Amino acid sequence: MKSSRRCAPLSEMMQNPPSSSIIEDLEDLYENAPCGYLSLEPSGRIFKVNRTLSNWIGCAPDQLVGKRLHDLLSIAGRMFYETHIAPLLRMQGFFNEVALDLITEKGERLPVIANATERRDAEGRAISTRITLLKATDRRRYERQLLDARDQSRSAEAAAQISLQNERETSELREQFIAVLGHDLRNPLASISAGARILLRTPKNEAETRVLRMMETTVVRMSGLIDDILDFARGRLGGGVTLSRDAERALGPVLQQVVDELRAAMPDRKIESDFQIADPVNCDRSRIGQLVSNLLGNALTHGASDKPVRVFASTDHGVFELWVANAGDPIPEAAMDQLFQPFFRGQVRTSEQGLGLGLHIASEIAKAHEGTLTVKSSADETRFTFLMPLRS
Repeated sequence: MKSSRRCAPLSEMMQNPPSSSIIEDLEDLYENAPCGYLSLEPSGRIFKVNRTLSNWIGCAPDQLVGKRLHDLLSIAGRMFYETHIAPLLRMQGFFNEVALDLITEKGERLPVIANATERRDAEGRAISTRITLLKATDRRRYERQLLDARDQSRSAEAAAQISLQNERETSELREQFIAVLGHDLRNPLASISAGARILLRTPKNEAETRVLRMMETTVVRMSGLIDDILDFARGRLGGGVTLSRDAERALGPVLQQVVDELRAAMPDRKIESDFQIADPVNCDRSRIGQLVSNLLGNALTHGASDKPVRVFASTDHGVFELWVANAGDPIPEAAMDQLFQPFFRGQVRTSEQGLGLGLHIASEIAKAHEGTLTVKSSADETRFTFLMPLRS
């Protein structure tokens, strides 16, 4: 059923003026509206302003009357008003949702959204301009947050591009560096080693033989240093210690070959080996051989020269165990925590100084195999132990 209520036509309202209570309500609606109202003369000066806006700014309404809207705006807002808003208002008679910053009596910024309409006479001349202002603090904050998020996203994207470019350059540097080490340093050593072996095939006196043996020993040591530098370079430049696991081929012969090579290179030193590898060991055989070579070389260098170096390896209860032990002075307690750090050499004789990478590389190989490399040192023995879980 339709309601019988209807709005009174304008002619009827003119014949029956609204009561004083209604007028008072309209006045209160203007003065205490949830938005700011102001009216401008054609000259741009304020001739009427509601209490809401005056409260926002911190001035009484009569203090605002006579001022120009220009006087209430920030410097940027004044420029924008004069160059954009005022011409737009003159051209089309209105503007909508323009962001401005008012300046309060305390000098604080008050973000607002402004809408305006011009009143014009029959000849199109401006009579006044009515402007409505809505607080936009939260909206402007949200907009700034969006702009900040956009800027952060662009910055992150630019940083990612730079990082990617740096990674490409680092990768190229790594490959070039490793290529130099692997080719330009190994080739001369190979030539020296081949020459020494050729010379040893013909009869030589004791002094000449000793010099050639020293040359071979030096070549073996230099080759080991190059291997260590290569692995260290891969680790620090992003490549890491790479593995090629193989459980099919026996590990024992590889370990024995390492021992035999060091026995030949250092015939005056005694090396005892005992390999009891009954189960398949899924590992990188060349890397494990490198680990043993580094540990064995370290033991021969720092161990007592009149005592044998012992090497042991076994598989038992799902664990592969390998240790290298030597007699001699114990490792100082202060050096124990730094043994596996790169370039740490501890207290060694000048003639025996190397790069200090052997134990570090051995430790990295152990970690790559999900194993551990530990050390115990006493007056009786120094022992490095590598433990690795067996897996299929």
